[in-house]
Amino acid sequence: MNVKNRKFRGVFLLAVLMLVMTVMAGCGGNNNAAPSAEPNAAANATTEPAAEATAEPAADPVTVKLQLKWVPQAQFAGYFVAQDKGYYAEEGLKVEILPGGPDIVPEQQVAGGSADIGVDWVASLLTSQEQEMPLVQIAQIFQKSGLVLVSKKDAGISTPADLEGKKVGNWMGGNEFEILALFDKYKLDPNKDLNFTKQGFTMDQFLGGEIDAASAMTYNEYQVALESGIPAADLSVIDMNDEGVAMLEDNLFANKEWLAENKETAAKFVRASLKGWKEAIADPAAAVDSVMKLAEAGSTTKEHQLTMMNEVAKLILPEGFDPAKMGYTDAAAFQQTADIALKFGVIKTASKVDEAYTNEIVEMASK
Repeated sequence: MNVKNRKFRGVFLLAVLMLVMTVMAGCGGNNNAAPSAEPNAAANATTEPAAEATAEPAADPVTVKLQLKWVPQAQFAGYFVAQDKGYYAEEGLKVEILPGGPDIVPEQQVAGGSADIGVDWVASLLTSQEQEMPLVQIAQIFQKSGLVLVSKKDAGISTPADLEGKKVGNWMGGNEFEILALFDKYKLDPNKDLNFTKQGFTMDQFLGGEIDAASAMTYNEYQVALESGIPAADLSVIDMNDEGVAMLEDNLFANKEWLAENKETAAKFVRASLKGWKEAIADPAAAVDSVMKLAEAGSTTKEHQLTMMNEVAKLILPEGFDPAKMGYTDAAAFQQTADIALKFGVIKTASKVDEAYTNEIVEMASK
């Protein structure tokens, strides 16, 4: 082959090679079509947060106002613990705990709309219901009565029958009905057979010997007597529970109209509150820390509140009581309270107990 032909062949082969490379480059572009989807996927990924940003914001917590019967103390520790531990917040609630006092009637506050849920004794609730306040009990916190009559051994009062001829004190104002039922059981006329007198809110009359037997709550006044230096062995105690004349005390009640539209909220509140009470019973010292943050400075001591907490626990969760039943209203105990209330004029007509309380909310809370 001559030189001219070799040059022509070389140019031809080069042209063919370039054509093949061009075709391969085109095929390579098609092979990259699948990976090229990655930028599109990334673009879609970047748009997803934007979609989330336009979603509805989390609902604001629902406000619930709780009206206490008295000032902050371990008697109400479960609610303070539920607040501090965030149990209410976990249920989507913002709970405002309103302190009570001598001039505050929880039933009036709830009936009037100043509070949504209240704490009081059942006898007081029955009175308010008879006055046609739209209230219903939604939980029973104390399963036993904390009321006792305490006397010094040298007063010679070993049984209720020994109260004859003695000076017996009570705070009155709605706190006396268990004591009156006790007198009635033992056929003692408070106007003839003994001196039934008004007792102050301290234990000074008892400690000073002005009264023979004083009314006392196991978690408060009885402890004051012990703290004053009187040994328990030198005291005699008459327990209303043992005598079968006990009336139910601390409960939770709500305005019927509010409850009709807020059952789920009420159940969430009860669930968180019972969780707070269980925590308080399990760790009394921590519960008292929650109480002391709210107690009026100088009004009490941590030691007294710790004793109160331990005694309150015995009323909420008595020995042998099923913890799963915390908060439930016992029909027999409620009926006994209503019967005593009727007999001694707390209410003038028999309570419609089937309308006075409900266990529906506690049952909802347990689910």
